[in-house]
Amino acid sequence: MIFRTVTADPADLDRAVAHPADGPVPALTTERIREELAGNRLRPEWIWLAEDADGRILARALWWGRADSERPVALDCLQVGADVADPAAVATGLLEAGHAAFGKQPGYNLSLPRGWREQPELAAAVAWRRQAAAAAGLTREIERLRYEWTPDAGTAEPTGRLVFREGTDEEMLDAFVRLSHDSLDLATQHELELMDAEQLAREDFDFYLDCPGERSWWRLAHLPDGRLAGLAVPSATPYHRNVGYLGVIPEQRGQGLIDEILGEITRFHAAEGAERITATTDTVNVPMAAAFDRAGYEVTEIRLVLEAPIR
Repeated sequence: MIFRTVTADPADLDRAVAHPADGPVPALTTERIREELAGNRLRPEWIWLAEDADGRILARALWWGRADSERPVALDCLQVGADVADPAAVATGLLEAGHAAFGKQPGYNLSLPRGWREQPELAAAVAWRRQAAAAAGLTREIERLRYEWTPDAGTAEPTGRLVFREGTDEEMLDAFVRLSHDSLDLATQHELELMDAEQLAREDFDFYLDCPGERSWWRLAHLPDGRLAGLAVPSATPYHRNVGYLGVIPEQRGQGLIDEILGEITRFHAAEGAERITATTDTVNVPMAAAFDRAGYEVTEIRLVLEAPIR
């Protein structure tokens, strides 16, 4: 078996792009793959194939990145032919070959419908993918809810419980630090095992600064008496507006203030004409999920995130 990246030959790329994405796990269509290639978010060197001795494609992996990424950010699609006897073994080899070439282990994001565990064919297809990902070093799993807001949901009027204002970089960094304490977000918890809150705050700050959204959108949330209550970071992806980062500092939690902060982000994007606002939260973060539900956001999919352990 041969594991290789797609070459610069247009015919080779066309063949890889046209490879059927069979199976129950949702995958990118041929048209969508070409759109991503045109936007430089998919690249020939990020498309890997497993072929038999006769050159028949047995498996395909598509890694995704931002248009300006030097290396891929995440594995977007992984398919193995239905006639392959051991799909996990082939997929493992394909992932390991890609990881070796990239010099990193990008996470794998599986987008799944609600109730996927109750669908036997889909559950089996997810199982071998999880097995392959774990064998290739992606042993940490986080299950997330992907939410979406549309104008039909409307927006809540400000209540006056919080005052929102722009802040300096130093003030924003301080808010990021304070929000990380006792966070229910699993990624935050894992990262704090390896770095202090100040380092994590800088990484979060830089991450959102690098997103398509603008720094001028960010707001600090204060109580009317001037005390800090939380942070609102409206953001964007290459495709649409996004909730980004939000939270309430520990000493102000439990008062429903997260509704006020989420409402501010939603109003901001809606005022800018957003037709869709997306957001994600861990399934274990019940208070955040409840806030999205109250604000009219709807779950559109489950996102199973498979990652390498943070070292």
